[in-house]
Amino acid sequence: MLEPAERYTGYTAYEYLEAGKDYKEFTYAKQVGRVPAYAGLDLSADEEARTTKLLTEETVISLHEHVQVFPEDMTQLRDHIRQGREPTAYEGLAGSGLTAVFDNGMDGTCCISSDAGWKYQDVLFDLGVRMADLAHQDFVMKAESIADINRAKETGRIAHIFALEASTMIENEVDRLDVLYGFGVRQMGIAYSEANTLGSGLKERGDGGLTYFGERAVARMNKLGIAIDISHSGDQTCLDVIEASTKPVFITHAGARGLWPTNRMKTDETIIECARRGGVIGIEAAPHTTLSPQHPRHSLESFMDHFQYCVDLVGLEHVSFGPDTLFGDHVGLHDAFSSNLSLGQAHGQVEFEKVPYVDGVENPGEAFYNIIGWLVKHNYSDDDIRAVVGGNTLRVLEEVWVS
Repeated sequence: MLEPAERYTGYTAYEYLEAGKDYKEFTYAKQVGRVPAYAGLDLSADEEARTTKLLTEETVISLHEHVQVFPEDMTQLRDHIRQGREPTAYEGLAGSGLTAVFDNGMDGTCCISSDAGWKYQDVLFDLGVRMADLAHQDFVMKAESIADINRAKETGRIAHIFALEASTMIENEVDRLDVLYGFGVRQMGIAYSEANTLGSGLKERGDGGLTYFGERAVARMNKLGIAIDISHSGDQTCLDVIEASTKPVFITHAGARGLWPTNRMKTDETIIECARRGGVIGIEAAPHTTLSPQHPRHSLESFMDHFQYCVDLVGLEHVSFGPDTLFGDHVGLHDAFSSNLSLGQAHGQVEFEKVPYVDGVENPGEAFYNIIGWLVKHNYSDDDIRAVVGGNTLRVLEEVWVS
């Protein structure tokens, strides 16, 4: 993690309001230093300098994060979510080195009015409240275009791009995609593990593929300029979306099933087809996902095993990073919302060692320093590093986004 960016003034989420009067106050997890710094890279002084230079000078984009900070006491989590006021972790982001981040908000835990989540009015409320807070500070800027990403880089800010992990909330109303686009959403998943009106999620017993309504939704996303994500979709639905879309699609946060055999990982066929149509896979690091036979205890090393597997499979130009991290106890979040997040079905019968956090890729503030440090340590060139930490994503966005 770097020193805080000069542009960051110390703003904390919703400080324009009065805690305890305008909203319920919680004690939140530490954004910096919650867990020990990763000690596994063993960089030389020259390697450290090169890592810092690349992180600070290049365009670095995370394809998938949750940039909120969660309560220190995770037994308060549902009460916290009910108030619908997720706090952006400005302090933690200030040392991340990120140029741009796709923030997926409350995803499968969007339970303001319903424990089942994914309600349209809840998603709009979440987006609106988050935008109100972003508007009261000048470090993390709402971004909707490549020009915004470039402006963030030029001015020492972070481009914050709203994304959603599924389209479940549009139900059978395709015009809701236009509304979400108007709110600033620039990336959307098809299904989040559970099947919906568009297609199947990865947890289902069977996968009927993309529905006729799903085809309409994909066509509308292409016309609007919403990047499509198939990370949580079922295998057949993934292939159908890739074929139906006139634009490249993202697998924003996943790994390779050829390396770790769970439904949460993508098949070689899906990764290859995604790349063949110009798309990119972002490697993820949510706890207990991208494990590997070489590194069965989840850490930066197992995460990077999936990166190397995908590079060998489809070429470096089709691989990037979507670590899928947050500020707080991610394992505790999974424990509290295991049914909403379909973790049992996603992991299947594969056994793994449970860890308290993913060492080296624990939060958005530390992830990319360690990712770039690993790439430096493993003799990747500067050009290759530029590509995988931002360039590949920009190439797809230039084709998908309308501006």
